[in-house]
Amino acid sequence: MTDFHFEWDKTKGESMRDEYDFSKSIKNPYASQLKKQITIRLDEESINYFKSVSEGVGIPYQSLINLYLRDCAATHRTLNLEWK
Repeated sequence: MTDFHFEWDKTKGESMRDEYDFSKSIKNPYASQLKKQITIRLDEESINYFKSVSEGVGIPYQSLINLYLRDCAATHRTLNLEWK
């Protein structure tokens, strides 16, 4: 994994504006469709598993859980569960 490093080059005369005018901006109409915050209870072992995998692949563990669940939904994966 490569670390990203950025330095502002002041010698080029470029500078960030102190203020930006957002008065004519519009709200992203798709923003509410991107992610929805929920509360979900997961056991500690599952959380630790996804955290350890996330460190190896460089993706935050919550995003990794979301990707896994999205894959399950896209492939219509079902749980093979037997009650005893």
